[in-house]
Amino acid sequence: MDLQQLRGRIDDIDAQIVALYEKRMDVCAQVAEYKIETGKKVFDRAREEEKLRRIRAMAHNDFNAQGLGELFEQLMSMSRKLQYRLLAERGSMGNLPFIGVESLDRGRARVVFQGAEGAYSQAAMVQYFGDKVNSFHVETFRDAMIAIDEGSADFAVLPIENSTAGIVSEIYDLLAEFENYIVGEQIIRIEHCLMALPQAELSDIRTVYSHPQSLMQSARFLGSHEWQQISMQNNAFAAEKVARDGDKSQAAVASEYAASLYGLKVLKKGINHSSTNSTRFIIVTNQKIFLEDAGKVSICFEIPHESGSLYHMLSHFIYNHLNMNRIESRPIEGRNWEYRFFIDFDGNLADSSVKNALRGLREEARNLRILGNY
Repeated sequence: MDLQQLRGRIDDIDAQIVALYEKRMDVCAQVAEYKIETGKKVFDRAREEEKLRRIRAMAHNDFNAQGLGELFEQLMSMSRKLQYRLLAERGSMGNLPFIGVESLDRGRARVVFQGAEGAYSQAAMVQYFGDKVNSFHVETFRDAMIAIDEGSADFAVLPIENSTAGIVSEIYDLLAEFENYIVGEQIIRIEHCLMALPQAELSDIRTVYSHPQSLMQSARFLGSHEWQQISMQNNAFAAEKVARDGDKSQAAVASEYAASLYGLKVLKKGINHSSTNSTRFIIVTNQKIFLEDAGKVSICFEIPHESGSLYHMLSHFIYNHLNMNRIESRPIEGRNWEYRFFIDFDGNLADSSVKNALRGLREEARNLRILGNY
């Protein structure tokens, strides 16, 4: 046979595969109806694994066994997604435990941020809540999470990502640990300034204090001077220390606002080498609420340490036409080489496509948590 004849045979076989696929999905729909009536779960891992073993055993060689395993994994995955959709259409999805609200009570809210007065977190808070916000600050991110978890604050403002330094991994870990939820975000431009006592000059400086990320983001400028660089927990703490110590050989890298707050002189503006440097802050609360016009959902989950596990989880976004715009992973404490995945995707918790995807993920992933809709 020539190539065209062989392609013709493949086309004939493909047509049969299409007909058999549609026939199979019709039967799967009947299975879904039965499960709706009886309340049985859609995903039966043990049965699927046994089915795949039997399918592979029917193949005539190892190569075909591998291919058939992958093919039937996809077939069963599509079957589950059809069943989840039918569950949604029959109103059997259940309600998500989140309440939609028109707006946040920003005027009367008590807000906590990490760091000292003058921190970038404070600037993000003021931009989001206004300059009359009732606020207080704490030393650590964990302290901020505890404050809203215990109810001493209504909201916390926390940095989660910088455009040049990447994610703030501690925040991801705290989101997984605490039953707190994201309800908003605020992005602010970062412009680091070198500041010192009013009587100090560049030639006087011997030691520079700041947060490790700020030192890294300003490495090009700082590296051109023979200064000792010392990391601190927060930029504003660094500015406060320089003002308190009264030593003109000390300088801090922080915001211009921090310099004015602590009475320091800005020796050099914009020392971070990226002019587009920005930090994204999240607004967190202990209430299960979301703004009715929210357009981004954040979740986290764990998966079995098996080949293809993540692929099958991500297929729920594809099938439901949801745009995933971020995925991060963090190691799970006490479980070597196992990871928790954090995903952001476009959508609203009231959307049927979002509900459908979350139902599928909840059935198939481990410890799925909705971190917020904002």
